[in-house]
Amino acid sequence: MPLIKVIIPAYNEADSIGHVIKDIPELVDEVIVVSNNSTDATEENARKAGANVLSETRKGYGYACLKGMEYVAAQPESPEIIVFLDGDYSDYPEELEKIVAPIINEDVDLVIGARVARWREKGAMTFPQIFGNWLATALMKLFFGARFTDLGPFRAIKYRKLLALEMEDKTYGWTVEMQLKALKKKYSYREVPVHYRNRIGISKVSGTVKGAFMAGAKILWWIFKYSFK
Repeated sequence: MPLIKVIIPAYNEADSIGHVIKDIPELVDEVIVVSNNSTDATEENARKAGANVLSETRKGYGYACLKGMEYVAAQPESPEIIVFLDGDYSDYPEELEKIVAPIINEDVDLVIGARVARWREKGAMTFPQIFGNWLATALMKLFFGARFTDLGPFRAIKYRKLLALEMEDKTYGWTVEMQLKALKKKYSYREVPVHYRNRIGISKVSGTVKGAFMAGAKILWWIFKYSFK
């Protein structure tokens, strides 16, 4: 079995983080929670649930993911696979096994958990999220011939391939940056349908007009940047 590590960015997810960690399958070697300037009991609850907890005071989803990668790079043994997962319990962590299966069994480089409508709880994704996903993936299809249908945060990637992407986005563009760079490098990729439920607590992105606008703008910026690069 390959060495698998999970990175979970978390900002004020005290009520949900324990559930997320508890439901992660035992095939995972290490769960890394990156507290992104949390002011509640996120860090304490994550430790109690068995995760290694890091702190990143600079706010931003990408900052948290990069902090987790920095920690992994400093370990004596490198993993074969990195899984990214949100800390709000909207994803089903137990589905991690089918997320990593194409990498293990078919040598696929990148796997995206696609939040398909038929498996999505009512209200789990807002209209701006649904429209934003449609627009972003439609543009990726237009410019790159991509087959993506979602920018879902639940994803797995070969660690050495992740390093080669030289990820840099600090905030909302992390997921689309990864997919665009994977397309540019001609990585093999797969979407796996996953279930999706209403998150615990209020979203810091889709739950606010400002957050939704900023996320949408950043995603489009990355797409057009790579389209004309």
